[in-house]
Amino acid sequence: MTGGQSDDSAATRAGYAALVRAVLYRELLVFVRYPANAVGGIVVAVFFFGVLFYGGRMVAGRALTDSIEGIVVGYFLWTLSVGAYSSIANDIGSEVQWGTLERHVMTPFGFAPVALLKGVAKLVRTFITSAVILAVMLLVTGTRLHVDVPTVTVVAALSVASVLGCGLAAGGVTVLYKRIGNWLNLLQFGFIVLISAPVFELGWTRVLPLAHGSALLQRAMVDGVHLLAFPAADLALLVGVAVAYLGLGYLVFRYATRRARRLGVLGDY
Repeated sequence: MTGGQSDDSAATRAGYAALVRAVLYRELLVFVRYPANAVGGIVVAVFFFGVLFYGGRMVAGRALTDSIEGIVVGYFLWTLSVGAYSSIANDIGSEVQWGTLERHVMTPFGFAPVALLKGVAKLVRTFITSAVILAVMLLVTGTRLHVDVPTVTVVAALSVASVLGCGLAAGGVTVLYKRIGNWLNLLQFGFIVLISAPVFELGWTRVLPLAHGSALLQRAMVDGVHLLAFPAADLALLVGVAVAYLGLGYLVFRYATRRARRLGVLGDY
């Protein structure tokens, strides 16, 4: 490798490192400067869980109480999933409406890497808010779960990585067709079906987003199974599903944005 190539490679790495810091700092700044919005999101999530819990206890009684641990874990994963999905799709939709989408396309890093990093940054923020929501749910229900931080973090992050890929794909479609908000909102409720999918009875559901990760997260938080205690095949499948959907979503995003540029509709609304 020549000296010039080495310098270019070092400059590229430094540029991406600066991009990562800038995106994370921006997300932290937005979170700190608009605390009312952040707190409002937590309050709304807790409110809906309260409606689910107290309303369900009035209707189902003991049946709900016996399964409350699974409901808490499932709701926790759902809040993470919605945050991961909407982090890209809704953000790009807002950029389209504001007319500021072109500045992302003109960055030297490319539109897709910037969108992916922004999604990851929002996911970090979502982990913080979802952890607060989880703590409130445990307090309200009096439920005790095994919260081994490394295990929960790794399993949950890999589980929602597939949803992040879906968000990338949805973001690309948003760039191309602009107003698809109703479809985006509908897909969020589909996450509930995926989280509650019977992966042990229907093995093929393991390859769907969230399904396998949800099953592992239930075992980790309800049964206290640690990360290294899971079978290697289960962990390999979890990683494979995450990489596959994230890679597919990235490809769809790049294809959709390039097509929008060819059709000349990138900046239209």
